[in-house]
Amino acid sequence: MVLSLGRTPLANSLLTAAQLGDPEPRFPLDLARCASCGLVQITETVPPDVLFRDYLYFSSYSDTMMRHVSDLTRRLIYERQLGEHSLVVEIASNDGYLLHHYVAAGIPVVGVEPARTIAQVAEKRGVRTICEFFDEALARELAARHGSATVIHAHNVLAHVADLTGVVRGMRALLHPGGVAVIEVPYLRNLVEQCEFDTIYHEHLCYFSVATLDRLFRTHGLVVQHVERVPVHGGSVRLFVSREGERSGAVSGILAEEARQGLNDQESLDHFAERVAQVKESLTRLLGELKHAGKTIAAYGAAAKGSTLLNYTGIGGETIDFVADRSPHKQGRYMPGVHVPIVSPARLLEARPDYVLLLTWNWVEEIMAQQAEYRRGGGKFIVPIPSPRIV
Repeated sequence: MVLSLGRTPLANSLLTAAQLGDPEPRFPLDLARCASCGLVQITETVPPDVLFRDYLYFSSYSDTMMRHVSDLTRRLIYERQLGEHSLVVEIASNDGYLLHHYVAAGIPVVGVEPARTIAQVAEKRGVRTICEFFDEALARELAARHGSATVIHAHNVLAHVADLTGVVRGMRALLHPGGVAVIEVPYLRNLVEQCEFDTIYHEHLCYFSVATLDRLFRTHGLVVQHVERVPVHGGSVRLFVSREGERSGAVSGILAEEARQGLNDQESLDHFAERVAQVKESLTRLLGELKHAGKTIAAYGAAAKGSTLLNYTGIGGETIDFVADRSPHKQGRYMPGVHVPIVSPARLLEARPDYVLLLTWNWVEEIMAQQAEYRRGGGKFIVPIPSPRIV
């Protein structure tokens, strides 16, 4: 065991007004480390159908993410010389936020997205989408129907997967011998160094280092050829994985760094757990002092990480008046567990709270720019991670 965040509701199970009086399912949210392979993981696996069939996270509502994938797709089109005879497949393709760049370039695509409402949005924007969970059987079916994939994308999905073996074997079955799988996952190093405990929730089963990923892919006949660190989601790693080839110096270098730092060692993880308790104490103390001084407080970002932070710290309607969020799919609902209402960002200018707790701190620059008028009026943000600070 590394850390217990208690029994919490599912982080993306946003409630309607009619559901507020119903019992909310809660599950243990405990982080542990495998003494055999070093993989950091939570101990409770909630069935994927419960987590993902009715899902309200739309990637297109983040301007930063849209720029991120636009740059990446342009790069791959150029470097891999992709064209009308290529095939790009994305696992957990969401609302087509990434694949539509390939569609615009005339490159055939297939998205695999289990959330029905989100898959429908992708189809409407012209992205061919299969509403299923990706596994080896589906991969073989796709290969038989469409041919092997020149590029496979898997962004922020591998951590969500209970059957890692099935998904990685599926990647290998679908990938062209000369193709590449581009995989992005939140990086354990950032989690530990920046005390990003709020990225722990039931959808995120695993918390990867490059060493654990390298071991996973090697086990199933795939090679991590190259790795890059990218800033999205509080710090991620991007892996380029192929069926054959040599490692780059970047892979060898980051593996050596992780070994020197003891990234997967129990001692460093225990220190992380101590810092999490300190953040909880300092944040609740800061908000308590502000409320005692008569200040009004709201929050921004009805994201899963916000649900973890609010439920672990016990911050609810007695402290924050509402949570603002850009997604109209979330507005009108309520945060799990704490039942704080979710509203449009326009409410910030109407209510003019003295402080806004930034739950989606990973998009801090984007949100601060969007809320320039609120800030000019004297409004201040509280950034909780890696330690609470007012900006």
